[in-house]
Amino acid sequence: MQINVNFLDNLRLEAKFDDFTVVADQPIRYKGDGSAPGPFDYFLASSAMCAAYFVKVYCLARDIPTDNIRLSQNNIVDPQNRYNQIFKIQVELPEDISEKDRQGILRSIERCTVKKVVQTGPEFVIEVVDNLDDDSQALLMAEVSSEASTYIAGKDLPLEQTIAKMTQLLADMGMKIEITSWRNIVPNAWSLNIRDAASQMCFTNGKGATKEAALASALGEFLERLNFNFFYNDQFFGDEIANSDFVHYPDEQWFQPGPEDALPDGILDDYCLAIYNPEGELLGSHLYDTNSGNIERGICSLPFVRQSDGETVYFPSNLIENLYLSNGMSAGNTLAEAQVQCLSEIFERAVKREILEQELALPDVPDAVIAKFPRILEGIQGLEEQGFPIFVKDASLGGQFPVMCITLMNPRTGGVLTSFGAHPSLEIALERCITELMQGRSFEGLNDMAQPTFESHAVTEPNNFVEHFIDSTGVVSWRFFSDKADYEFCEWDFTANDNSLTSEQANQQEAETLFGILRELDKEVYVTVRDDLGVPTCRILVPDYSEIYPVEDLVWDNTNKALFFREDILNLHRLDDDQLEDLVQRLEESELDDYTDIITLIGIEFDENTVWGQLTILELKLMIYLALGALEDAKEGIEAFLQYNDNSAERGLFYQGMNAALEVVLDDEMALADYLTSFRRMFGEARMDDIVGVIEGRVRFHGLTETNMQLEGIDKHLRLIDSYKKLHSARGAKVKA
Repeated sequence: MQINVNFLDNLRLEAKFDDFTVVADQPIRYKGDGSAPGPFDYFLASSAMCAAYFVKVYCLARDIPTDNIRLSQNNIVDPQNRYNQIFKIQVELPEDISEKDRQGILRSIERCTVKKVVQTGPEFVIEVVDNLDDDSQALLMAEVSSEASTYIAGKDLPLEQTIAKMTQLLADMGMKIEITSWRNIVPNAWSLNIRDAASQMCFTNGKGATKEAALASALGEFLERLNFNFFYNDQFFGDEIANSDFVHYPDEQWFQPGPEDALPDGILDDYCLAIYNPEGELLGSHLYDTNSGNIERGICSLPFVRQSDGETVYFPSNLIENLYLSNGMSAGNTLAEAQVQCLSEIFERAVKREILEQELALPDVPDAVIAKFPRILEGIQGLEEQGFPIFVKDASLGGQFPVMCITLMNPRTGGVLTSFGAHPSLEIALERCITELMQGRSFEGLNDMAQPTFESHAVTEPNNFVEHFIDSTGVVSWRFFSDKADYEFCEWDFTANDNSLTSEQANQQEAETLFGILRELDKEVYVTVRDDLGVPTCRILVPDYSEIYPVEDLVWDNTNKALFFREDILNLHRLDDDQLEDLVQRLEESELDDYTDIITLIGIEFDENTVWGQLTILELKLMIYLALGALEDAKEGIEAFLQYNDNSAERGLFYQGMNAALEVVLDDEMALADYLTSFRRMFGEARMDDIVGVIEGRVRFHGLTETNMQLEGIDKHLRLIDSYKKLHSARGAKVKA
């Protein structure tokens, strides 16, 4: 994690990381002002809080209340050497906690990350650099030998060479990549999380049978998502980029809607239009892109090559971001390698959806087949030794598709986790199942899985598939576990299976095999290739097959609804009463869920620790009603807010006080002055001053800092735009070259 430190007045220091700021000072006896804890005090507190965190996680997993659990830490300093200290952590447990759980809690404290890092002994590297931003990969530590050449199946270059190349490409763009976590809790299943140190929203997860494979996976995914703007999918790019020569790519095309908002000629083709606009309800305005919000410019569209005849078809960027998320995009050492990965992902998700929605029962993979892959077997046994029954299933639907499945049961909670993997090689598909299953997870995290159900609607509901797509945590039907399988087991093999071929030639042949499966399904396939950033990446769209969200979302739940509200919300403090009335009326008529957060609505990444970051449509509407003096409408919104409030305690108390005050103000027989003394004692002087100020119209939009379309004060989003500008600049430079 990158922590940037600023020097404040006297001995005060300010450390900034992610969306947090920590201020440190020194005691007065050390010439400080005593205004904040010292750096070493934070260090001491971190180990105590880390220990408490692991206790809390243990107790939450077992429904053990922590109300009467107390934890304390004392550090005992050696009088001969103050750097030699004993950290004594004591925990007080209620008498009714069993001996088993007492020992479990003690073991959980032993897992404290701070403790383990201190015991291992961190290495400090202290140096002077010309520019902090130039040391782009200083945080990417993976102990990869530059002399080794580790080849793995399906990859056209050694892992070490892949890692070195991708690391350099990111460094050349000024992306400082840091590793935030490693996981390896069962044999041969590594995962990690990497992110842009300057913009933590840009992150990817990698997985593999070794740490090198996992790191290569994470770096490849990072470049893949940069190439296809996935990190910035629904976000506002700002006016500068919205009006630049290009917004997404230099080869984008812009189309103006036709008469009466008709879809323009030149976008999509007849095959796609029959899928995306079957009832003729899709309009040109539905396809304005969210990122630029530049309606005057038209519909931003990107070129894809139709595989059946090589013709170029333009897909609106809005349509892609609304329906496909990251499905069917990949980076590789070669284009063929990337294509195999893309197509494998598409089959994995499409087959998974078919199995879930039709509640199919899959055949078990015989033990003799699993035994052919000792490393995979070792990982499975590692999970079963921890008390998790594992089911290995053939998801090829009778040998039609290169897909496998591994499912984990948690008898402690009744939950299940189902992981699918795909590749022309059955072994690699199985390996991907288990690495995906454990990606970023701890054993405690396996306590949060959904329970299976016989309720079909819970399984077939569209959002359930989205949950499965994101992290495999959706609901699974009990019918999936029936011993009566809907298909026979098939030991399939879609590989080139020719030792005379090079790795790249094998990937080319396997990609053609996978394209052939889609042709047999009568699916049109559209491909775009991007190598602007120095690594081959491709994106493959298969209409009516590889979508993640329903096609209906283009009309009924399009992300570009942001364009109807973004500017007014960002300029909220400068709107007059007529403009506020218009805004709240549009919000009421939009039929949007009141509990949609404003971050999602307008595509602006506010700090989630601020009022803006926690603001919902409901709270925004009641704030506008308060500003307009429409107190009865405001009170109705406040009551709904309090009934379902999961906001901060501070906002809850503010609206409790406001609700009580409005009860009085809206009753002709009561006077607020008669209750202020009691209200002030209950809710505090400062809070009641704000409440009275809002009611009297002196305070508007309490807690919301002013901003504008230039996003002043929204540092998190500005960091995201800065990240995109690096990408945008690299693309522009490539064109000029």
